[in-house]
Amino acid sequence: MKDLGKHSDVPLTINILTFNCWGLKYLAKWRKERLEETGRSIATTVPTPEIVGLQECWTQEDYLAIRRHTRHILPYGKFYYSGIFGGGLVILSKWPIIESNMVRYPLNGRPTAFFRGDWFVGKGVACASIQTGQGRENIVEVFCTHLHAPYEREPNDSYMCHRTAQAWEIARLMRGAAERGHAVIGLGDFNMVPLSLAHQLITTHAPVEDMWRVLHPDSSLGAASQPAEKERGREIPNVTYNLRENGATCDSAMNTWRWSKQQQKALFRGEDITVDPTMPDPRAKRLDYIFVGNGLSPSPQSPRWRIESAKVGMTKRHPTLSCSLSDHFSVEATISRNPNSQMTGPDSAPGRSSNHEQTDDTALQTLTNTSLHPTLYPSKNPSPTSSILPPLFTRTPSPPRLHSIQALSSSMPAGLRSKTYGEILGLIFAYRAREYRQRRLRLLHFLASIVISIICFIAIWWSDHSGISFMLVFISTLSFGAGVIDGLIGGLFMSSELRALKEFEWEIAKAQEMAEETEGRNARAIEDVEAQTAGDDNARLAKRYKGIPSLDDKEDGEAEKDPWEMVRGREECIGKENVRR
Repeated sequence: MKDLGKHSDVPLTINILTFNCWGLKYLAKWRKERLEETGRSIATTVPTPEIVGLQECWTQEDYLAIRRHTRHILPYGKFYYSGIFGGGLVILSKWPIIESNMVRYPLNGRPTAFFRGDWFVGKGVACASIQTGQGRENIVEVFCTHLHAPYEREPNDSYMCHRTAQAWEIARLMRGAAERGHAVIGLGDFNMVPLSLAHQLITTHAPVEDMWRVLHPDSSLGAASQPAEKERGREIPNVTYNLRENGATCDSAMNTWRWSKQQQKALFRGEDITVDPTMPDPRAKRLDYIFVGNGLSPSPQSPRWRIESAKVGMTKRHPTLSCSLSDHFSVEATISRNPNSQMTGPDSAPGRSSNHEQTDDTALQTLTNTSLHPTLYPSKNPSPTSSILPPLFTRTPSPPRLHSIQALSSSMPAGLRSKTYGEILGLIFAYRAREYRQRRLRLLHFLASIVISIICFIAIWWSDHSGISFMLVFISTLSFGAGVIDGLIGGLFMSSELRALKEFEWEIAKAQEMAEETEGRNARAIEDVEAQTAGDDNARLAKRYKGIPSLDDKEDGEAEKDPWEMVRGREECIGKENVRR
């Protein structure tokens, strides 16, 4: 294997940072001052960031302001254009960006929700191929995104279907990069909580790991006030614990933009307000993520990466305004090149220890519990080697006596349970029914506006008063204009949305079908293994205790005896004989 230390152009570690800047033009308070300070903060972050993904950086002005402060450490950068007002996505890099494109999500909000703006900004995935060293084996593919915001509480969030579809799309992009043999980094504001449907889709349909969950497998599943976290029966965490252990990047009591209006006004007047780090923090949750993974089919020279560390950063306030730099905090992480990165076969797969003392029962339990969704059962105390990526796709040889079970486990595709796919399909059906109803109402409004306009023009013809004629023209124009807008939305936009929804439905239905086939095949294999094991046990007992009559050998009129009672009786006799000897 090459001595990596002798090649200065090949990085041994990569420091990653993702940050939602909250740079809404005209709407975000002190936008210019905050984003200027954001650039300074990134430039002084320790360790120095080498790949950075930014969200909600909407204007070229803000992008250039950040570039002025970071160009010396991140000489390469790309501002991504999308939608009517821009996608708000930026990727900065220490190494050259050799290829880039913007992939828009097929499902991304509704134009009628203009006050939310998700549809108008054209949300999607900013993709960049970064050349970290010589050769194609040293290409890292980066995917930066900002999923649709949850404006309503789950399970009543009408946009949850869009957000789940977006998670499916970015998982597809990351899986494609891994299949090309490249390391994968997915980062951004995903607007989801750990182990939600969107989170499960990403971690099972792309060979990537949620860095924070690998290092903190017992971290929270949302805010302490949310049902998923309440079911765990944990105490409400304090501010410090949420930042250090739960990775809370949003709604933290430490963030000034999440304070009450009264507290914010006092802060803006110049009052010194401090936050007790031990105070309960029931609203804080993790919405920002960094996913990383190795390529699925790398060449022998391809580097293999492992997770080193992850933390919440950029929690300091603006030095003069005393406000937080954004309504989110950053996530900062480091991955390092595995010293045994050269892989020539399954024996050299990292992150897997060959346990030749494993029993059949243990293997069977592992198969039934984790094979369909390994990330749902993380280790309570992960070892340093357990964070090598991706554990799901590297395996070690199995002992011969475990071959039947282990071979079955190693051939399983990663995926969700069929029941989970059914939940997603239920979500799609409910949203589709809602959209059909909405489209029907909008088209009816369009037809009604035409009728109203005709009636108004007829009334004008017979009207002798100019004032009444003016009111009829005004009503006709207003009604027809609103009807045309609803007609365009119902006839054009919603038809396009429903077609995209049908594509998503077909893909999920196909995944459910494959999951059902896999589960059925696994169930039959487990039954075969159990039957074979039971048969082997009976054969061994029969061989050991020869001469025990079977039920068919009993004489007429003889009381029916249990053969296993006779076995236990013979064992007692053997034990007494040994004592006499």
